[in-house]
Amino acid sequence: MDEDSSMLPETDQDRDSHNHHDEPQSPSPMEAAARDESPPPSGSGSATPDPTSSQQEQQQQPPQVVGPRCAPTYSVVDALMDKKEDGPGPRCGHTLTAVPAVGEEGTPGYIGPRLVLFGGATALEGNSGGTGTPTSATPSAGIRLAGATADVHCYDVLSNKWTRLTPFGEPPTPRAAHVATAVGTMVVIQGGIGPAGLSAEDLHVLDLTQQRPRWHRVVVQGPGPGPRYGHVMALVGQRYLMAIGGNDGKRPLADVWALDTAAKPYEWRKLEPEGEGPPPCMYATASARSDGLLLLCGGRDANSVPLASAYGLAKHRDGRWEWAIAPGVSPSARYQHAAVFVNARLHVSGGALGGGRMVEDSSSVAVLDTAAGVWCDTKSVVTSPRTGRYSADAAGGDASVELTRRCRHAAAAVGDLIFIYGGLRGGVLLDGLLVAEDLSAAETTYAASHAAAAAATNSPPGRLPGRYGFSDERNRELSDSATDGAVVLGSPVAPPVNGDMYTDISSENAVLPGTRRTSKGVEYLVEASAAEAEAISATLAAAKARQVNGEVELPDSGGETSPSGTPTFSLKPDSMGSTGVTPAGIRLHHRAVVVAAETGGALGGMVRQLSIDQFENEGRRVSYGTPESATAARKLLDRQMSINSVPKKVIAHLLKPRGWKPPVRRQFFLDCNEIADLCDSAERIFSNEPTVLQLKAPIKIFGDLHGQFGDLMRLFDEYGSPSTAGDISYIDYLFLGDYVDRGQHSLEVITLLLALKVEYQHNVHLIRGNHEAADINALFGFRIECIERMGERDGIWVWHRINRLFNWLPLAASIEKKIICMHGGIGRSINHVEQIENIQRPITMDAGSIVLMDLLWSDPTENDSVEGLRPNARGPGLVTFGPDRVMEFCNNNDLQLIVRAHECVMDGFERFAQGHLITLFSATNYCGTANNAGAILVLGRDLVVVPKLIHPLPPAISSTETPEHADDTWMQELNANRPATPTRGRPQTANDKGGSLAWM
Repeated sequence: MDEDSSMLPETDQDRDSHNHHDEPQSPSPMEAAARDESPPPSGSGSATPDPTSSQQEQQQQPPQVVGPRCAPTYSVVDALMDKKEDGPGPRCGHTLTAVPAVGEEGTPGYIGPRLVLFGGATALEGNSGGTGTPTSATPSAGIRLAGATADVHCYDVLSNKWTRLTPFGEPPTPRAAHVATAVGTMVVIQGGIGPAGLSAEDLHVLDLTQQRPRWHRVVVQGPGPGPRYGHVMALVGQRYLMAIGGNDGKRPLADVWALDTAAKPYEWRKLEPEGEGPPPCMYATASARSDGLLLLCGGRDANSVPLASAYGLAKHRDGRWEWAIAPGVSPSARYQHAAVFVNARLHVSGGALGGGRMVEDSSSVAVLDTAAGVWCDTKSVVTSPRTGRYSADAAGGDASVELTRRCRHAAAAVGDLIFIYGGLRGGVLLDGLLVAEDLSAAETTYAASHAAAAAATNSPPGRLPGRYGFSDERNRELSDSATDGAVVLGSPVAPPVNGDMYTDISSENAVLPGTRRTSKGVEYLVEASAAEAEAISATLAAAKARQVNGEVELPDSGGETSPSGTPTFSLKPDSMGSTGVTPAGIRLHHRAVVVAAETGGALGGMVRQLSIDQFENEGRRVSYGTPESATAARKLLDRQMSINSVPKKVIAHLLKPRGWKPPVRRQFFLDCNEIADLCDSAERIFSNEPTVLQLKAPIKIFGDLHGQFGDLMRLFDEYGSPSTAGDISYIDYLFLGDYVDRGQHSLEVITLLLALKVEYQHNVHLIRGNHEAADINALFGFRIECIERMGERDGIWVWHRINRLFNWLPLAASIEKKIICMHGGIGRSINHVEQIENIQRPITMDAGSIVLMDLLWSDPTENDSVEGLRPNARGPGLVTFGPDRVMEFCNNNDLQLIVRAHECVMDGFERFAQGHLITLFSATNYCGTANNAGAILVLGRDLVVVPKLIHPLPPAISSTETPEHADDTWMQELNANRPATPTRGRPQTANDKGGSLAWM
């Protein structure tokens, strides 16, 4: 019999062996998942708290959070099964994978969220069987590989029931210490070790889309990771299957392999990530956060030493992969543990230390809060390692600590619930299903809409209230809900520390993929998630896989065949589109994401989050200071793309978020014929669009750019770019006008946006600003730039052609029929959206009515205390409108929010009319003197609005590699002669030359 010496169980030499039936049992699985973080120990009684009194307590005392939440404690789930064979029984070295729901609840064919358990070892060396009672509990006892299985068990979260599955097709060989991950509603399995030794490196797919599951073997070309066990695998960015480390039967490994599920033919690619990565190790864990960050933690190195460090692996938008050490102090080194992300928190449980010892005390459960950059155990934030010997005193008398004292178990998450199954403790195989709830997500829904609160009381008959059939105390906390139409602020969450080095994050990241309907007539539970992460997670839908026999390949769409003629299907998850019910209320997120001005560091600018109320400059418009408009030099990274059209050429040349630098030679890279082709293609699209676009969330909204192409690249770099390597598959882009003038790279801005519109016409949207007019941009820089960079004859021709295109641009955009986006405002004349819809295009500025002038030129008054209509400092005939006009317009059109641009604001965004209007400005240090931040708004599928900021860059140091352009003095002189719009309320002076054009 083959046996791997490294697969010895980590027995405890200092404690008596425990049978798995002696674990404390929860009286009700429904109570176990929703119980507070301090459940009663075994034997303390099973009385369920009175819902009425609990609700009163919640109303009187809202949840208060001071710092990151500690790790949750686990309770035993008393799961149901029709017969004994339906339960997995005692085992270790298996995998547990969460599979999202298929279809919509209440419709035929709906299948709820499930946990799929595969394989594992069901017997120990010297045991008579898989009963969990060893004949020898000595540390030398090993897993009996003859007991490895290939059976599949499924736990239905809604019904709390185990069943054994018998899929069609040829199953994988029996194995343990393998890896598994979900791709949509498919479970991908690879590697491991079985009775015959190392398992083959083939990818096996269990398709769970249909009622009767089916096994497939995936055809992958070329070399791959090879046979190995004790490694990790995860799906990163809903696209890349990543396999890392493990043992090939000779030594621990540190290699990284990636399989792109969106590329045909399918093949493994060995990566060479930059940065400091983990050492060669096995028995680590890895989990992917919903925004594409993979986190690997723990493991055992080549000297059999347990590791404590955690490493993040991220893919840059230029194609590079990079390792970085995760922040915080881990409470304990460990291996053979389990870990899974819930939102932005990595939940780690159990693990071994070697020498028959296990991770114990409060450190047996730990959480790495990637939003706060700290580790927490069950007691507090960890500042130093805490591993010690187990004792009842150290455990605080809490029997739940003993529950997680195990290794070789498996974990998975469904929504905010973390499940653990099986494992090994003291030479005993375990078979209990444990559950805990990450309550940090509960606090983010405290101020959610009343529709979510209704879900707690209007559940279908026969089911306890709450999601997935578990009683949910969180729903009782939603007593302070806002009425429909209100813009409400979320409750505070644990503030992150400066130093999170990965990307913009919050503790309300992605939730369970798939449909989240509670009951007929009840709105979705509103999750206050970070909008981009929510958008990414929402794209996970049921993969429409066809039933086939034998070996199959995985193409992008159905109906194709492999070279051998074999029918094919895809691993790639389908997009959900815009199906589902949209939540009723729009909420401005309580935190804004900010990228610090520093640009150093392995992964770019440091990201932090600030409370919306901490922006001291929100009441200010432009202030004038030291010019800081220079763009910091970054390494130029050429994008390898096939250029077969003008839009593709433009995108390949300009869309370099991390690598773009101002051209040394000012001559523009396109000629007038290419620009004409680009304008023709874009104009055909604009002419077929309505004057008021009808858009869906999720979406990113950009304010004025004014030729500051470097700021556009920074925003793409920090918060996602519109490309297949970025996030265009998950979220739309909306630009609110003023693409040209004032800045030095108006040609780059407008040509790139037009190219993106042509390439992604259903995902990229442009509306018109007041500078998209010939009589304006002839005076404020665009015409001069065209001539200076393309010559007088070609430059004037290009300027005329682009301005003819501007006359076709849509004038406004409606998002989910709840938000109206425009460039300027509603002025004195606009009372109904239909007035905008009735404007016929193409239209020039001088041919427009007062409605067009108000739409593109009007501004809000100085603050909420100034109501009605007032003269506008921009010039005669223009007005400012007060908060009363905003409320009247929203009420007339059943809207909740106006988003507009047109004015520079110090923090990049500014609220008005008690949050019913937001001014957005995306260019930093406007005109080289304002020293303002730039911002975008990210609107999630849950209609939570998240501001995301960048600050002005410090002046670049002049060198021979970054020459200053003498020709740029024309723009400096122009901005000096025609200064930018002043701070709100600032009176005109005699030096303002008296003309309204000076303020445009």
